[in-house]
Amino acid sequence: MAPSRTRTRTRALSRRYAPTLVCPLVLLGGCTGSDPSPQAGGSPTPQAATPSPSPATATDLQSEYQKVIRNVLPSVVQIQAGNSLGSGVVYDGRGDIVTNAHVVGNSQTFKVTTANSRTALTARLVSSYPDQDLAVIRLEKVPKGLKAAVFGDSAKVEVGQIVLAMGSPLGLSSSVTQGIVSATGRTVSEGGTTGATIANMVQTSAAINPGNSGGALVNLDSEVIGIPTLAAIDPELGNSAAPGIGFAIPASTVKTIADQIVRTGRVTVSGRAALDITGRTVVNSSYQPVGVTVVEVKSGGAAARAGLRTGDIITRLGDTDVTTITSLAEALARDKPGQRTTVTYTRNGNSTTTEVTLGEQ
Repeated sequence: MAPSRTRTRTRALSRRYAPTLVCPLVLLGGCTGSDPSPQAGGSPTPQAATPSPSPATATDLQSEYQKVIRNVLPSVVQIQAGNSLGSGVVYDGRGDIVTNAHVVGNSQTFKVTTANSRTALTARLVSSYPDQDLAVIRLEKVPKGLKAAVFGDSAKVEVGQIVLAMGSPLGLSSSVTQGIVSATGRTVSEGGTTGATIANMVQTSAAINPGNSGGALVNLDSEVIGIPTLAAIDPELGNSAAPGIGFAIPASTVKTIADQIVRTGRVTVSGRAALDITGRTVVNSSYQPVGVTVVEVKSGGAAARAGLRTGDIITRLGDTDVTTITSLAEALARDKPGQRTTVTYTRNGNSTTTEVTLGEQ
């Protein structure tokens, strides 16, 4: 199974990208419980029937959904970058809009359509940060009533929470899908043009389709808890969608990157750990990946201080085996700058493990 970026191409709406991921699609069957044991000399103890949801309960939940949609959908926009469509979220009252780096691509100007208007507005790129697949664009003219979204604390996101995904899938602006948070803390490598490896992603069962990229994953408190970015595809089914498996960049990462771009026009503190090397995947005689060879060591960087040299082959970082450049990036994405860990490498056929203090990307 591999994640697929969710930008829409207006010339081929069904086209999907297929970067790498991580685990095969597995179907699980259900389990049955045991019957209650009968009391001695008597019949089984009667079990109270589980009450069905009352109409009032269903009505209340529907009202919650509608309230969240009214609160947040005006802050979700459609972005046209060249021949491609994606989504964005209004970040502040100045007309700054946060989206994915792969949505903006190489474009510098964009057409933006808000939920309340069919008239496209012009926006320009402030900055793009492909390492986290995030970008900020800014409207040239801020329309009256433009509403900034409220971003929540993604550290408080829990599995099982109900969420709504809002965006422009397949060019259908102001669309909403519903699901739950399926998992947190996922590390996902996108591949494709950005090659980003993103940690702490939120996995959701809400449908994420082409064009949802850059939109909003929202909780029932009307808070944006993530930016939908990837939908999983199943290679065994001809790269068709794997239903109910989508990923969103957590709000904490979005705020860290967007705040810097809005304030200074660039990212100066990534919060991402680095070994300070340039490397490439090494394969054995059977063309199986076996590690990452060090092509270049940054002078004074983390690897240099740990004694690594050009030609060394890294095979492990901390508790994680390293076989490819992607697996090394995923291991680093789970760590923090300044963290002490170990790196295992091979030099002239001999394996060595040494401590390293990670730098910052």
